[in-house]
Amino acid sequence: MHSVRLITDNLYWVGANEHRLELFENIHPLDGIGVSYNSYLLLDKKTVLFDTVDWAVCRQYLENIEFVLAGRPLDYLVINHLEPDHAASIEEVLIRHPETTVISNEKAFMQMRQFGFGDVIDGRYDEVQEGDTRTFGDHTVAWVYAPMVHWPEAMVALDVTNGALFSADGFGSFKALDGVLFADEVDFDRDWLDEARRYLTNIVGKYGPHIQALLAKAGPLLPQVKYICPLHGPVWREDFGYIIGKYDKWSRYEPEVNGVLIIYASMYGNTESAAVALAAKLRERGVKDVKVRDVSNTHVSWLISETFKYSHVVIASVTYNLGIYPLIHNYLMDMKALNVQQRTFAVIENGTWAPKAGDLIREFLDKELKQMTVLNDELTINSHLSADNESEMDSMADSIADSVKSENAAKVE
Repeated sequence: MHSVRLITDNLYWVGANEHRLELFENIHPLDGIGVSYNSYLLLDKKTVLFDTVDWAVCRQYLENIEFVLAGRPLDYLVINHLEPDHAASIEEVLIRHPETTVISNEKAFMQMRQFGFGDVIDGRYDEVQEGDTRTFGDHTVAWVYAPMVHWPEAMVALDVTNGALFSADGFGSFKALDGVLFADEVDFDRDWLDEARRYLTNIVGKYGPHIQALLAKAGPLLPQVKYICPLHGPVWREDFGYIIGKYDKWSRYEPEVNGVLIIYASMYGNTESAAVALAAKLRERGVKDVKVRDVSNTHVSWLISETFKYSHVVIASVTYNLGIYPLIHNYLMDMKALNVQQRTFAVIENGTWAPKAGDLIREFLDKELKQMTVLNDELTINSHLSADNESEMDSMADSIADSVKSENAAKVE
C-alpha cells in the first residue's frame, strides 16, 4: 500500500518512515521517535526522482514510486548525497528501471562504485558540476555544491520553476513524520526543534564553517525558494528565516539561550546533590533557564545538543582513578571532535582523598577547545557537600549568574 503526499503541483514526497531503528548511524538513540527517509518525485515531461532511501524501508519506497509513476518510465534519478541512508536503494531502483539515467557529480559517482553500484550506473549517468542546470520539460533544476555538509560529494538542487530546494542533509531532523509533511503542520519549536538541533550538532556540528559557506552561496537563491525539502524531517514552505536562523547560529557556535546547563557525574549521589543545590541557587539569583543532566543516563548526543543550546555549562565530576570520570571525559572528547566553542564554563570537582578532576577538566577546556571562558570560581568537595562549602558555592552561583545577566544585557544593547 502506498503512502505519499503532494508537496506542490507534480512534486510528491515518496519517502518512508522507520520506527524500528534504535541507533541512528549506530550511535545516536532514537528512543522510539523513529526517523524519516525523504525522497521526492517530480512528474514533468520527464520524470525525476530525487535521492533514494535506506534499505530498511525500500519495499515501501518502491510501492510509493510505482504508485506516483502510474506506469510511466522513470527517466532520471538525481543523487545529491551518497550516504547509505539515502543511497542504499539506488541499485534496486535502477534494476527495476533500466531506462533511468543517474544525475550526480564526479565524487558521488566514485563513491557509488565504492559501494558496488558500478555495474548498474555504467553507461547511464550524467555528471553535473556546480552551476549546471538540466531541463526536464517545464522544470529546470540547478545545482550548488555543499562539500562537507557533511560528506565531500554533497550538493543541493534548486528547481527554479517551482522553488523546491532539495537540501540533502541540510535542515533535517530526527523523528519520523508519521503523516506529517510540512513543518507548519506541527508546533516545530515545541515538538521538533530539540531533535533538529541534536541531528545537526552531532552529525554536522564539526563542519560549521562549511555550513556558513553554503549559506553564503545559497543566499542569492533564497528569494526563489518556496519549499525546503530535506532528506530527513518535515518540508518547509514558510517561515524560512526561522530554520535558516537556527542553522546560522548553530554553525557559528553561538548559543541559542543565555542559561546554564549543569552536567554532573556522581557515583553515590553526593556530586548530584551539589549539582542540584547549585541549580537552586542559580534560580534564586534570577537565572531563568537552568537544566541539570546526569552524564551517566543521558546520551552524549543530548549533552552535545544542549551544549550548543546554552551559553554556560557547569561540569561537576567525581575524581576517578585520579582522573576525570570516564563519561565526562567522553563528553569533553565529543565537544572537541564536534568543534564546540564560545561557551562559558564553571567546574565542580569531588574526591574523597585526592580530588584531581577539576584541574584536569580546566586544562582540557583551556588547551583542547576553542574560545572557551572558564570562570575562576572552582568548587572542591571532599566526599559530600557540607556547610564549609556554602560560601564557595554562593560565590560560584554569583559568578555564573552575573555572567549570564551580562550577556543578556549585551544582547539587549
